[in-house]
Amino acid sequence: MEAMAELEQQVEQLFRGEGAEVAVCDVGLDQTKPATLRKNVTYIVCAVIFNDKEEVLMVQEAKAECYKQWYLPAGRVEVGESLEEALKREVLEEAGLDCEPVSLVLIQEQGPQWIRFIFLASVTGGTLKALSEADQESLQACWWDRRNPLNLRGRDILRVIDFGHKYHGDPWHPPVRPLDLSCRHVVQRLVLVYTNSQDQVWVLVFRVPFVHLPVAAAIYTHAVTWAANMVVQDAIPSSYYDHDVNTLGVFSLQHNGRHNGRSDGICLNTLVRLVPEPPLRDEDGVRLPPPAAIERPPQIENQRYVWHEVQSLELRDRLLDKIKTTAILPLHSMY
Repeated sequence: MEAMAELEQQVEQLFRGEGAEVAVCDVGLDQTKPATLRKNVTYIVCAVIFNDKEEVLMVQEAKAECYKQWYLPAGRVEVGESLEEALKREVLEEAGLDCEPVSLVLIQEQGPQWIRFIFLASVTGGTLKALSEADQESLQACWWDRRNPLNLRGRDILRVIDFGHKYHGDPWHPPVRPLDLSCRHVVQRLVLVYTNSQDQVWVLVFRVPFVHLPVAAAIYTHAVTWAANMVVQDAIPSSYYDHDVNTLGVFSLQHNGRHNGRSDGICLNTLVRLVPEPPLRDEDGVRLPPPAAIERPPQIENQRYVWHEVQSLELRDRLLDKIKTTAILPLHSMY
């Protein structure tokens, strides 16, 4: 019981935006290699910055393939940089402004080999880059009202700007900034929950070599969020296809990056919900009615796992609220 109480405390810590050392990786480690920038992983940082008029900061590209087109300040994280260091450098180089990150507002991924971290940030100094200062980083910067036409490099940033503007106006989750904790691989630490109609909440727990939240490595052939599916397949293989594994979002993000090949990985501390997903039609093709609530989580088949029913009423209510409102940093796959 003491170990389970400590586990609930760890979930509470994640709620507060904290992290924890990645001491073990329970699933998928044999299918991946340590993350190494410029070799097998690419991290992109992207800044969404508004002025007092709610105009968004844009930069005009200098690269030949997108010359004179406009985009958000963005670029690759370099070897030895933290995510926030890379963000500040890119904004200064491309827009001439100093900035301070406010919060991550969106994480987009195409598997662990390419992940983009979108920050809402605020200007702390500098001077907007003029065309006379054009260089290989950018031609110039401007504030865009999002109404007048602008030759965009890609329309993907319109959604990104919307996420930033939404958070800027009405933050829907606590600020999330990367935690300085090292990790060798790209992994997902899961707060994987199951709920019923009585608002009971269970959390999936890995029991060996000590009680902890499951940690799974992201493999290169799938989305990062597939790590949660691998854990469910490992724990309940017979009933895996009867459930939907839904990664709702990210509590906190851990990254160090100072030692190339040894700390380039990231740990995404995520909230995942396991939901029964019965067939829509019977064997004769007749549509089935919605099922009655399934009041207990599926039976564990791998004895390395166990379901733990959350005892803390406060923690239970907070988990239920997160599930219902999805008030959490979104993680989107671009597959």
